[in-house]
Amino acid sequence: MKEAVSTRAVWHKGNWQLRFPKATRKLNPSEILVYLAVIVTLGIIGCAVFPQWIAPYAPTAMLTDQILQAPSKAHLFGTDYFGRDIFSVVVYGSRDSLFIGFASVLTGGLIGGIIGSVSGYVGGVIDTICMRIIDVLMTIPGILLALAIAAALGPHLFNLVFAVAAASIPQYARVMRGQIISIKHRSFITASRSIGASEVRIFFRHVLTNAWSPLLVMSTIGLGSSILIGAGLSFLGLGVLKEIPDWGTLLSQGRGYLTVAWWICTYPGLAITLFVLSVNLIGDKLRDALDPKQRKS
Repeated sequence: MKEAVSTRAVWHKGNWQLRFPKATRKLNPSEILVYLAVIVTLGIIGCAVFPQWIAPYAPTAMLTDQILQAPSKAHLFGTDYFGRDIFSVVVYGSRDSLFIGFASVLTGGLIGGIIGSVSGYVGGVIDTICMRIIDVLMTIPGILLALAIAAALGPHLFNLVFAVAAASIPQYARVMRGQIISIKHRSFITASRSIGASEVRIFFRHVLTNAWSPLLVMSTIGLGSSILIGAGLSFLGLGVLKEIPDWGTLLSQGRGYLTVAWWICTYPGLAITLFVLSVNLIGDKLRDALDPKQRKS
């Protein structure tokens, strides 16, 4: 017999709760936060991909008669000391900021995943050498390692991406190695060897396909950290020297006007905060969804 779809009271975890039909069931606060985080993330990504559709002014347009104007209908985020519209500059600046974040996560996750996979599956001397190098890198704080690399290579977009990626490689390698080691000793791997499967097939077909989910979750959460590190390097003057500044450079340029034009620093900082918070919420939800223990509980 099919269950009735009308609203009914049920006993759940020591309390009576109203059970609504699926179409009208209320969302809990955590689900609402995740949906809001997805909307914010997609909105900021949309600003980076289609800035010309969103920004009301050109980012390089200097309105000399409207210098340091407070936020208004004409200028939603106000104007800076050049008369540029802050909202337009923030929208266009999101391209470099997000590019640094996504590219560094992709680079760091790929290199770290390869190192961790080879080290964990092969073992022996290769594992010892790789892990000792990773241990040395992990003794250096990520921001200091990125700072040293960026200062040595100079202010360039790809140098900044490499610096941020290099700071995250040890964490990705450690996580991937642990997953590979935990999977390669399981019974279904032994069964695959017993029927004559090659090591290459076992690695790519059985081990790697079961080890990628923690790396995906870590990459999602690490995206926020990469944005923060990239903005920090730009704030210190090691970022991209371009006509259209990224969020970190905007913060650096506006810090001298904080007492007279607070909006120059505030809105780029809010953009960084909202994006980092949103991707962290999405990463936490993704971790719960991919964790078998969470699904069973």
